Order: sequence, then C-alpha cells, then structure tokens
Amino acid sequence: MDLSIVIPLYNEAESLPELKAWIDASLKDFSYEIIFVDDGSTDGSWEVIQQMAGPGVRGIRFRRNYGKSAALYEGFEAAQGDIVVTMDADLQDSPEEVPEMVRMIREEGYDLVSGWKQHRKDNALTKNLPSKLYNWTARKVTGIKLHDMNCGLKAYRADVVKNIEVYGEMHRYIPYLAKNAGFNKIGEKPVHHQKRKFGVSKFGMDRFVNGFLDLMSLWFLSRFGKKPMHFFGTSGILMFLIGFVMTICIVANKLYHQAHGLKFRAVTDQPLFYLALLAVVLGVMLFLAGFVGELISRSSTERNNYQIKERI
Repeated sequence: MDLSIVIPLYNEAESLPELKAWIDASLKDFSYEIIFVDDGSTDGSWEVIQQMAGPGVRGIRFRRNYGKSAALYEGFEAAQGDIVVTMDADLQDSPEEVPEMVRMIREEGYDLVSGWKQHRKDNALTKNLPSKLYNWTARKVTGIKLHDMNCGLKAYRADVVKNIEVYGEMHRYIPYLAKNAGFNKIGEKPVHHQKRKFGVSKFGMDRFVNGFLDLMSLWFLSRFGKKPMHFFGTSGILMFLIGFVMTICIVANKLYHQAHGLKFRAVTDQPLFYLALLAVVLGVMLFLAGFVGELISRSSTERNNYQIKERI
C-alpha cells in the first residue's frame, strides 16, 4: 500500500464526508487507506465514520478526549502504508498537496516533509503573530529550519512514525522527535491553507504557553535525558562554588578589618552571607538531584534503547 492517511478529529462531523471525497479525488493515482481517529467526539462524528467505513477506510474511537498526540499515536500504530500522511479534519489542509510531498520523499530522499502555511487564513492577532513567535523559538531551540513546525499536513516515511513516541502534547514537535530518533532529512513544502468551513477551532491561546513548556521539556530530555548529572551536577557545583567563594570573601573581609582595627560588621549581620549560604545549599540540592536522576536513569528499562538503522 502506498499511503496511510491518518486524520485525528474531535467534533468534525460536518467536515468528514467532504474531506473523504476530496481525498478520493486528489489521490486517484495511489493505493491508500484512511484512518479516522475520533478523539472522544460528542457531535456524531463516529456515526459518520461508521457510515463511511469499508475497504480503505478505518476508524478508531476513544472513550473520551485524550488530545491530538494520543490520536496520532494510535493512528501511527495502525498505519500500514509505506508513507504516512497526517492532516486535520477541518478542511483547512488540502489533500491536493499530498502527491508532491510523496514525490519529495520518494525521489528526493526526505524522511519527513512538513507543510508550510505561508498565507494563513486565521485571525492575525490571535493565531498568526503567536504562531510566528512560536515557530521562531522552535527553530532556535531545535535547529530545524521549518517555518511551520505545527502544521497538521505532513508526510513521513513509515519508519519515522514507527520509531517515535508521540505523547502528552508533543504532536507539535514531531519533526524534533524524528530528528532525535536519527531521521535528519526533514523538508518543507509551502501548502495552500483554507478557511475553516464548519465549527470552531479546538485550540485556545493556552497552546502557546503549553507548547513552549513542552519544547523546553523535549530539549532537556534530548540533551540530558540519559545523563542528568551532566546538567544538575554541573549546575550544583557551580552554585556551590559561587556560595563558597562569597562566604570566604565575607569572612576574610571581616577578619582583615578586625585585624587592622577597622570598623567591621559581623558576618551574620550581612545579607550577602545568607545569600551565599543559600547558594551553597542550592548547589548541594542540585547535585543530589543529579545523583538521584542518575540512579533512576540507570534503572530505566529503556536505558539501552537505541535507534538502529540496519544490520548485516
């Protein structure tokens, strides 16, 4: 089978028949399956999927709303195509872009091709500007030069989605997950963005705050997930040394003034002394946190879980 089209959805009953017809019209030259993942919809979306189910159309239904990452994870697990395509169910992603994305993977050797909505049809204040800031931050942190990392329209080699784990709210950073798994050839294709035809967006402004926190989590785990002492130990030692040197300077200054008959303040009367003690205590705590992290990492069942490309 050429393609698996994974479509996560939540309360998109009105869009689904039109989306399926659009996919069928756009992908006539491919063999493909469509996997609808209903993330706990309450508007009858599952009934619509049941009506469309048949050869080439499958459905997965959650008992409750788990989020887009969970829906993509289950869709990836079920996918059987050589190339896996993801798109949103709200008719804002165009299936007509898929053939070119597939060509880029097959002929140009990309592991992943992400859509780039150059001309968004969303509200400029609530979506466009925050999205630009979010993507700029993501590029700086991940080193992946994508203009629109969170675009729902993406195409992957099957190996990519079978070797990454999408969880929490990490669907925003699948290219970064792929890069950390060793899939480095990541491309981008400008795609046409449609206005939402039915319903309303399921994501609020809080996604930008949560997205930044998730990005920091991913960055930390990719850098220090298997070597936490390198972060906490280094920070702890640095903090301890700062506090220790400050304490020595304060005590030495007091002894010097005392020995020369100069006016001096008691060490315990100086606020800087307590800041120095705090730095020493924080340094010890950070070092211990790194030590505990190492113990946890060494006992993890995935401590020797590596991405192997091939064997001979």
